[in-house]
Amino acid sequence: MTKILIVDDDELIREVLEFNLANEGYSISSADSAEEAIKKLSSDFSLILLDIMMGGMSGYKFAEELRKKGNQIPIIFLTAKDTENDMLTGFSVGGDDYIAKPFSIKEVIARVKAIIKRQKINSVDDNKLIFNDLIIDVNAKEVSIKSKKIELTKTEYKLLLFLIKNSNRVISREELINTIWEETPYITERTVDVHITRIRKKLENYGSLITNKSGFGYRFNFVNQ
Repeated sequence: MTKILIVDDDELIREVLEFNLANEGYSISSADSAEEAIKKLSSDFSLILLDIMMGGMSGYKFAEELRKKGNQIPIIFLTAKDTENDMLTGFSVGGDDYIAKPFSIKEVIARVKAIIKRQKINSVDDNKLIFNDLIIDVNAKEVSIKSKKIELTKTEYKLLLFLIKNSNRVISREELINTIWEETPYITERTVDVHITRIRKKLENYGSLITNKSGFGYRFNFVNQ
């Protein structure tokens, strides 16, 4: 059963989220502070619903600390802070989504389901990633759709694989440049956009899985298929 950790210092919000998400079939644990969440968090959780403004450690700081330790568990921020700068801060510290309070419980459930679905990459073994008819053979460095080989350049392949392996988060163009083109100077953000466009075209219907969050970057989004 998928486990979700709710972190919010408002008891009523915790109770509402616990009740409704449990009705959706999720296993729920909750904490009223980031400090308590640290004690409860374990590797079997699939998602954190995280308030930002709490006494003691803030949600931003908690998320930042998790990412520094290499913990990539998806995080949805729940907060009354809803300016563009607040959203940018949330994504910059490793958040995967951002829902402003007051929120519709239906919206929260939809976002939760989207994040959980995005995580589910079917893996035959450590060397193959499969999503429906799309297969990434890591050993052979080949991509195929319905057994038809898709001809990607070395850079396109590296870019696609990196997006898929990090599908739990939005990746900035700057990070893509530093990762994929680390040995190539003077690469611009436009170069990233051009490569993404080519990959989308080559992947045909699956190209729509690569989504752009305006102002933030790209994500391989399994929800769209």
